[in-house]
Order: sequence, then C-alpha cells, then structure tokens
Amino acid sequence: MEDTFSFCLLMFFLLLMGSSVASFDGPLYDSTAYTECKMQPEAALYGGGIINDQASGAEGSLGNSATTSTGVYSPSFILHNLSQGTIYCFSSWVKIEGAGSALIRASLKTEKETYDCIGTVLAKHGCWSFLKGGFVLNSPSQLSMLFFQNTDDRDVNIEIASSSLQPFSVQQWRTYQQYIINTKRKRAVTVHVSNEQGKRLQGVTINIEQVSKDFPFGSAIAKTILGNLPYQNWFVKRFNAAVFENELKWYATEPEQGKTNYTIADQMLQFVRANQITARGHNIFWEDPKYTPAWVRNLTGNELHSAVNSRIESLMSKYREEFIHWDVSNEMLHFDFYEQKLGPNATLHFFETAHKFDPLATLFMNDFNVVETCSDVNSTVDAYISRLRELRYGGALMDGIGLEGHFIVPNPPLIRAILDKLATLSLPIWLTEVDISSTLGKEAQAIYLEQVLREGFSHPSVNGIMLWTALHPNGCYQMCLTDSNLQNLPAGDVVDKLLKEWQTGEIEGETDDHGSYSFFGFLGEYKVSVKYGNKTSSSTFSLCQGEETRHVSIQL
Repeated sequence: MEDTFSFCLLMFFLLLMGSSVASFDGPLYDSTAYTECKMQPEAALYGGGIINDQASGAEGSLGNSATTSTGVYSPSFILHNLSQGTIYCFSSWVKIEGAGSALIRASLKTEKETYDCIGTVLAKHGCWSFLKGGFVLNSPSQLSMLFFQNTDDRDVNIEIASSSLQPFSVQQWRTYQQYIINTKRKRAVTVHVSNEQGKRLQGVTINIEQVSKDFPFGSAIAKTILGNLPYQNWFVKRFNAAVFENELKWYATEPEQGKTNYTIADQMLQFVRANQITARGHNIFWEDPKYTPAWVRNLTGNELHSAVNSRIESLMSKYREEFIHWDVSNEMLHFDFYEQKLGPNATLHFFETAHKFDPLATLFMNDFNVVETCSDVNSTVDAYISRLRELRYGGALMDGIGLEGHFIVPNPPLIRAILDKLATLSLPIWLTEVDISSTLGKEAQAIYLEQVLREGFSHPSVNGIMLWTALHPNGCYQMCLTDSNLQNLPAGDVVDKLLKEWQTGEIEGETDDHGSYSFFGFLGEYKVSVKYGNKTSSSTFSLCQGEETRHVSIQL
C-alpha cells in the first residue's frame, strides 16, 4: 500500500516537473536499511532484482561459488552483461560461522578491473546482518563476478540470503532524487487574499520572494576572509553556513601552554554574526597526534587530564551558544591519542564535559572515509554506528553524525546506501567537509562534486552540507570554487547552478476565482506582496517541513 502511494506521489511530481509519466519506467528506489542483527533475514529488496537468489540451505552460500587465478571466492554471483554508467544497487543479508564477528566485504571483478569494495557489513555468528551498497561500471562487462570475503585473514564461513542487485538508469536515479527534493525540501503553499469584509478577491497581483533558505549549505572559511571585502561579499551572496577551517583548533588557540588567544576566531565570528550565517564549531579535540599541540603531546597523567579540562572549559565557556554544533573528538575512528594517554573513557568524558558547558549545542562525531569509500576498515558504516552506540550507551549526549566527505571518485549508490543505514539511527546527518581530490582535473572535480551534492541534498536525513573550500593565496585544501580573483572555476559553476536550482525564484501571478494563488516552494522564509487597484499589502511567512499545504492569508 505504501509503495503504491509513493508511486502515485512520484507520478504527481513528475507531472509538476513537466515530465511525462511514461518517462519513468522502473522501480522506485528502496531506502530500506537495517542496523540490527536479526534471527531471520528480511525479504530481498526489489524481489532480488536481476539476481536469481536461490537458497542453498544451511551449508554456506546462496548463489554460485567461483574459482579464479587469484583464489576461491565463496559465496559469489556470476553476472552477465552489466552496462557502463548504469547505477547498480546491491544488498544482501550476511551471517558467519567460525568467529564471533567479522567485517565482510563485497567486491566486484570484471574482465578489466576489480572494484575492491561495493559494500561492507560487520557480520555476526548466529544472526543475520544487512549489507547495502552498489557500484557504477567504468566500462561494460559481459562477465563479472560479485563476491564476498572476510577483510582479515581468519577462516570464516560466510552465508548470504535475500541478495538483490537492482539496476537504475541515470534518468531514473535523478528522477527519484527530484521526487525526494520535491517532497522533503519543498512544500505546497496557498496564499489567500480577501478584503476587510472577508470577500475573496480575484485578479490580485501577487509577488512572492524567498528571502532565506532553511537548508544550511556553506563552506569552510579561514582567516584570509578577514579584511577581504570582495571575498566576504562573494561568500555571503552564496552561503548561509560556515565552519572555521583551523582557527578554533587547539594548536591555533593555545600554541603555548596557558597562553590562549582567540583573537582571530573572534574576528571571524564577528563576520559570521554580522551576516546572519550559521556556524559549526570545529573542533574541540583532534585525535591525530600530528595535529595536537606539541606541548600537549609531552603531557601525561594528571597534567594532561588538567589540560584537556581547561581546554574544554575555556573554549566552551567563551563560545557558549555561539556555534550550533561541535565536533568533539575529531576522527576518533582513525586515531586515539587521548584514549591511549587517558584511558578508554577519555572520549566519553569529553562529550559529557562539553555538554555541561554548552547544553544547547549539538555534539558530533566527525570522521573521513565513512561515506567516501567502504575500503577503509577503520571507518566502515558499521564501525561508525558501533562507536556511536558505544558512546551513547555510556551516557554521551551525542546527537549528530558528521561525515567529512573528502572524495576521490564518488560511488553514488554506495553513498546513498550508507546514508540509508545511518538514517536508521534517527540523528541529524551532516556532510561536513566536502571536496574532491586535487589529483583529478578541475572539470572532473566539478562533475564529481555535483554527484555528491545531489546525493546529499536529495537524502531526507541529511540536514546540512559544508564544503571544505576555504580560499588561501596559494589555493585550497584540495578543491577551490574560484581562482584568487574570485572568478569561478568549474566546481564554482556547479555550486552556483545548484544554489539557483535549490531556491524558489521570484514568483509573480494573480489570484484565481477563489481569491487564491498556489505554488511549491523550497523551505525557508518568504515575503509576499499583493496589489489590487490602488491598494497594496505585504506579509512574511515561514515555510517549514510538513506534509500539509501551508495556508497564508492576506487582507487588503
């Protein structure tokens, strides 16, 4: 019933978009995901898609086993005639024997190349865990093998069930993205105009303008923005959110013990405040010792404990209620400097203390290679979820999922699958440091950036997107939006195009014979002006997320 309703709603929005119903001829994308281990696997998504998933009983694998020159892969699927550019979504339930738990990786081997990771799951003995991922081929393949392997050297038996491989054309993928945008990022509005006696007025000229956006979309800034009026104007014209690239980090605010200096951060915050820009706090601690102040690295025991407490109190007291978020213990999946020095409860202590000093700030985990790839065993989606749950069970008031998003070549179905799994936690998800590797050309950066931004904006659980594109005289960390003269590079053109696409342009129209005018608008703040003969009136209204039509009444 729910699928039928969703399909009808999709058809309705396709008509609004000016597309014919016949242009969408495939299944709806299924965002279903699971993070709990179940005694029995759920049914295969899409009825298995193009995989003929035949159960083999208790002994090991579903599908076929195959032997290649590099060894035996079991279980595996032999796939025929996969096409280049098609978006393939893969899922499977996985169980293991021979170990309590193991990180299982799904890979794909074609005639020309191997896709090392198209999805992972932390599988367990005695229950079924859900793997979700996907791939896009660089070249067509007549014969491919999709296989599962344990990521370490232990000998475990892998069982799979309810596997599915569903292809989507690029048009189908984009159509579903637009459907989500229309239903989650926009809302229907009806403006009613009447006179003082309550009579509805037909033919009233109406002008509607979106004055601010609800969705936070921004970029990192650095001290280079201070005193640079052209850069400031360029930034404010585009973005409603910011994060300081390095200026709040411990090595920047206290390079010598006991000598804190927040001058630069204060000046940057003044710019943010003056332009009504939302700001994230980044970061309280960075677990990578390379970016820990040298004097801190030399402390041990009580001295280090005292120093970290002073850091939290100094930073959080000064900027209480100034930043909507704080990345508390940055990149804890990859590094553990403080837990090595202070014990396994150090991170939990950081979250508890930060919350005490700024209880209204949302506290985030923040890490890389969670959504960018599944090849990094330290930061798979299940590793992220496991660490987050461990801290929350310990009492940490952590309410935000931070995904850095430093991509090389993005994998759109994997991005969406990982976001689906994280969405089951019902916490706000932010893409916090998005860029594309400088190892690629500027045109390729732009193409891949658009893919990532569209995936983020069209996922209903993503609450904000931040680019990691602070401009310096010698360029940016990996990717710049402009050159040093603020002239757009290809990535900047993509951002400007999407900013225009994701806002409600100025609307002009007339009320109908019911004295009403209706439109679909992006969430945010609006100004509406009406004119009827020599009478005029204006009003403002907020458009927040909701299923029902927003009704606005204006009297002339």
